[in-house]
Amino acid sequence: MTAFTMDANWLCFDPAPTKPVFTPPPGSVDAHCHVFGPGDVFPFAPERKYTPCDAGRETLYELRDFLGFSRNVVVQATCHGKDNRAMVDALVHAGGRARGVADVAADIGRDDLAAMHDAGVRGVRFNYVKRLVDPKPDAYYRGIIDRIAEFGWHIVIYFEAADLAEKWDFFTSLPTTVVVDHMGRPDVTKSADGPEFARFLKFMEGDNIWCKTTCPERLSKSGPPTYDDFVPFARKVVESFPDRVIWGTDWPHPNLNMVGHMPDDGTLVDMIPRIAPTEELQRKLLVDNPMRLYWPEEIA
Repeated sequence: MTAFTMDANWLCFDPAPTKPVFTPPPGSVDAHCHVFGPGDVFPFAPERKYTPCDAGRETLYELRDFLGFSRNVVVQATCHGKDNRAMVDALVHAGGRARGVADVAADIGRDDLAAMHDAGVRGVRFNYVKRLVDPKPDAYYRGIIDRIAEFGWHIVIYFEAADLAEKWDFFTSLPTTVVVDHMGRPDVTKSADGPEFARFLKFMEGDNIWCKTTCPERLSKSGPPTYDDFVPFARKVVESFPDRVIWGTDWPHPNLNMVGHMPDDGTLVDMIPRIAPTEELQRKLLVDNPMRLYWPEEIA
């Protein structure tokens, strides 16, 4: 058994979030969250850039119920590298109420992919954020794309706003559904109507491009509890592309030691009406879109 000590400056998730005032519509999906360990059961990767607190599936699903959600999409955490066992374990114990996004190597075998698919994995994540991972050449990712095509998985891409111009040709050439994490991390100190975010909105015009309108706690400079500078960016995406947006808590909020505060998950839920101001937009963001992407077999 390997013992892990979390980083000295690591911020643990809020153990007692407030109950949201906003009630998510029935069947709502928290479409971006993670599990960490427990490290003595599912060891953290040797190449990890951070060592977090333990944040297991039991706590995640208790939070789901407390916040008023029905389902989760569990995204492989970078602290686990390409060892997807903690994420898959969370899916297996969710009673069909969770799907997953994996991080895999280019040489992964078909049997391993099939086993993850049976457990509920429906996508693979390509991470370009250099403070978290070491991005690979395009050919590396194309090899993975070829391997997952049989299973109909989509691709999740995580990048900084400045990366979009450099990776434009590759990203726009991806042959399947592409989901962008956290709106491509815009600089929210600038205008949501400015040229930098306009590039991202142009990228979103591709019919296969989806977006997670997530992580005010990461992106905001004005800070909690209202995260006012985040709102115009997320609302513009939701209102412009209502059929290709999803939302998630990002629990247990990795890397917030860089930001300096841990959000109240109830407060994050209460931001939803500010970025999706009508019941129709809320239903699409929280129910219709994630169900179409992750549970299409359940849609009549």
